[in-house]
Amino acid sequence: MPRTPRVASPTDPGFWRSPLRGPWLTSVLGVVLLAGITLLFVTGLLSYAAYNPNLSPVNDKTPDKGLLGFYLFDWPTDPHWLYRLNQGLHVTVGIALIPVLLAKLWSVLPKLFTLPPARSAGHALERVSLLLLVGGALFEFVTGVLNVQLEYLFPGSFYPLHFYGAWVFFGAFAAHVALRLPQVVRVLREQGWRDRLRDPRPEPADGEGLVPARPAEPTVSRRGALGLVGAGSALLLVTTAGQTVDGPLRRTALFAPHGGGDPGSGPNGFQINKTAAKVGIDRRDTGESWRLTVGGPRGEVRLSRSELLQLPLHSAALPIACVEGWSTSDQQWRGVRLRDLAALAGFGADPPGVLVESLQLHGAFRRAALRDNQVRDPRSLLALQVNGEDLAPDHGFPARIIVPAAPGVLNTKWVSRLTFGEL
Repeated sequence: MPRTPRVASPTDPGFWRSPLRGPWLTSVLGVVLLAGITLLFVTGLLSYAAYNPNLSPVNDKTPDKGLLGFYLFDWPTDPHWLYRLNQGLHVTVGIALIPVLLAKLWSVLPKLFTLPPARSAGHALERVSLLLLVGGALFEFVTGVLNVQLEYLFPGSFYPLHFYGAWVFFGAFAAHVALRLPQVVRVLREQGWRDRLRDPRPEPADGEGLVPARPAEPTVSRRGALGLVGAGSALLLVTTAGQTVDGPLRRTALFAPHGGGDPGSGPNGFQINKTAAKVGIDRRDTGESWRLTVGGPRGEVRLSRSELLQLPLHSAALPIACVEGWSTSDQQWRGVRLRDLAALAGFGADPPGVLVESLQLHGAFRRAALRDNQVRDPRSLLALQVNGEDLAPDHGFPARIIVPAAPGVLNTKWVSRLTFGEL
């Protein structure tokens, strides 16, 4: 009776047969990820700083950060597009890197099945660092993409999960780079670029376990493989970048939930995250009975919308930019300067920060604190109108905050109270 041929398992070196695998391809992909992930980490830290988490507990969604907040600084208001640029880069580059990340994981997949799992204490530490590296990368990219799509399938809040995950991932990433960068430089220097791209043969074995023991016939060149990865990244770039970039690319931003055509038309026809109905804002609460309460050293002042419209009004051209990566172009806002409202509350030329409260009853940022430099900026408004028309309910009628360079969630909608000096 003929013997049934043994089916190779992933732990068998002969199981992995692609002639593309090898240190050169892994090194090329690693160099791209080194630049891209470093950019993601820096823009992620800046995004967190933009919330001014050290200003007030209402702004800090990671209260147990401890030493991980060592770098925090007072977020500026200039240039006014700063947060829009930072978060647009963070999300767009992150999504565009997905094909590169998947290709890199594919290139080193045989090493994840190497037996024995640990040949020495040093090898065991390396495997643990790889587990943190691969697991951290997948966790950060998956939670980031889900957040962009407004799909919160993971347990807990996105903010602390993504924040702590980023530190774990980048720590493992930095250790991996320190260990592997000399080898990457050597491989790329010795094997060259043009020769390896054109050579369809497997790379010479170097003891890394990436080069297949029994390579199959090539079906695509390394140039073709890298071209496929680059095309995938370019496609994601074109279908994502438009949520931040103005012009024709807005119509191609199919990947982003806020992409495509702007919602509605007219002066209020630009993106939003949450509608008034979704957060439970009742028209009766925003009608004639609505009053803005302004608190400070002089006590409380209550103002109707018509009384606010009688105060000196100012205009500012500012975008709305959100953590999900989408942003609007500059909109023409008109309203009362925050520093003028601080003067009504009893403060002079150097007003302090302000605690802003919304009619919204639930949600992470129904209360938000703004720093003194944000209050003093002449472009910081309690906006009553946008693009020459009263705010629509979904854009915060009867009044909303608009501050240059601030994350969208700090531009509180449906404002009911401003308390200056109490954060």
